[in-house]
Amino acid sequence: MRLERSCKHLDKIENIGVILRPQSPELKNVYFKIEAMFLEKNINLILEENSANMIEKQGIDFDTLCKKVDFLISIGGDGTLLGLARKAFKYDLPVLGINLGTLGFLTDLSMEQLPKFIDDLLKDDYKINPRMIIEGQIKDKKFIAFNDIVISRKNLSTMLEVRAKIDKKAFNTYFGDGLIVSTPSGSTAYNLSVGGPIVYPLTNAFIITPIAPHSLTQRPIVVPADFEIEFKVTKDTGAVVIIDGQELYDLNKDEIIKIKIATKKSKMLHRSSRDFFEVLSEKLRWGN
Repeated sequence: MRLERSCKHLDKIENIGVILRPQSPELKNVYFKIEAMFLEKNINLILEENSANMIEKQGIDFDTLCKKVDFLISIGGDGTLLGLARKAFKYDLPVLGINLGTLGFLTDLSMEQLPKFIDDLLKDDYKINPRMIIEGQIKDKKFIAFNDIVISRKNLSTMLEVRAKIDKKAFNTYFGDGLIVSTPSGSTAYNLSVGGPIVYPLTNAFIITPIAPHSLTQRPIVVPADFEIEFKVTKDTGAVVIIDGQELYDLNKDEIIKIKIATKKSKMLHRSSRDFFEVLSEKLRWGN
């Protein structure tokens, strides 16, 4: 399958929606600095209402914001960007992440790089990368994930038994603490920390990685994203489904969670010079 390396560019750059890291009123001065940089280029910033209230400014509700702006900016870290990417998905808006955290696999733009990026933005020198999104469903409850869907045990003293099907055919039974179904974008998150593979972020694939499996034969596997995957917890030991580390749903005995690729992609706005392999080398200190 040929990879989609870039979406079309923005039609215009006049109004930008801004979401700040929650519960971080200390970002007020940072926001004013960013606002000044864009206003100098005659670009307006509009705050989402919760972010605005946090720094004692005026803002508008998220749905109205998305109808007014050309793209969105997340100011914080990867967690802030993840939450925004899911909320913005239905509006088909590109999202730019300004990194104020430490690791930043997704939010690659620093405050020091922002002035040049704004100039490049106005010169049409940037890229919008399409990122695979997972759709999940438990009974009539539907949700999406940018990074991963995790099935985890509730009780530390018990082991999960999870039966898996791929395209309606029995595939595996997992015994252990749980498992992760990750997108390529999420392969450098929880998946990486439990020994799963790193997958190039513009690939269309699911990464299924067991967490503390009770058998050496249970290994991570990468499968094409055109499969539909089902999981069922077969014992009444208590399980929870975690979406991008931010949303939780109970998964009861014999309930099925269905997972498939979304029909459209999330859009991530990046510097044209951003290179995934350079990010890996920097963040993971490869070669040091």
